[in-house]
Amino acid sequence: MNIYVGNLSYQITEDDLQKAFAPYGQVESVKIIKDNYSGRSKGFGFVEMPVNDEAEAAIAALNGKDLKGRAVTVNKARPRTESRGMGPRRRGE
Repeated sequence: MNIYVGNLSYQITEDDLQKAFAPYGQVESVKIIKDNYSGRSKGFGFVEMPVNDEAEAAIAALNGKDLKGRAVTVNKARPRTESRGMGPRRRGE
């Protein structure tokens, strides 16, 4: 299951997230999303856990928990939508 983790401290590392989720089960991957230009964290990331029951336990335990001074939001990640708002604008419709 892909898990969204939001409201991350800008100082938190992927290793920190790995350690936070590991007690709940196998962590397949961790990715903190970073700005393409500055390389700075955008304050959110994703954790992939292959066993759904373990992922659900991690979500229940970590949502609202303080990690490096911030109460994080943890929930099941929603699939990205294809539309990114880059299409032509239509007037009068």
